[in-house]
Amino acid sequence: MELTPARRRALRGQAHHLQPVVIIGDAGLTPAVINEIDVHLKSHELIKVKVAEGERADRPRVAEQIAQALGAAVVQQIGKTLVMYRPRPEGEAIAPKKRPRRKPPRRTKRSFQMSS
Repeated sequence: MELTPARRRALRGQAHHLQPVVIIGDAGLTPAVINEIDVHLKSHELIKVKVAEGERADRPRVAEQIAQALGAAVVQQIGKTLVMYRPRPEGEAIAPKKRPRRKPPRRTKRSFQMSS
């Protein structure tokens, strides 16, 4: 999956405030880790992944393996952090967030005195 430079820049801006949701540890890139990244990409589209272990030269290879396995794009790699993007399929929509119930505004002492 290829991204245009403008789209890549916009995605980097959106990912700036995100925290890594998956951390690749000592065991490396296992099927369980790839499955977990897939789950997060389905629900969020744009995620950060941290590669905690491994050599510096291995990180781009890990990023490409993830991208090929999941049909995603590597937006950015800074140090041990990867930003991954995969658009959600057209038919799938995420459930709307539930709003918390609001309490009615609290009445003040003066409002009770004025109503009589």
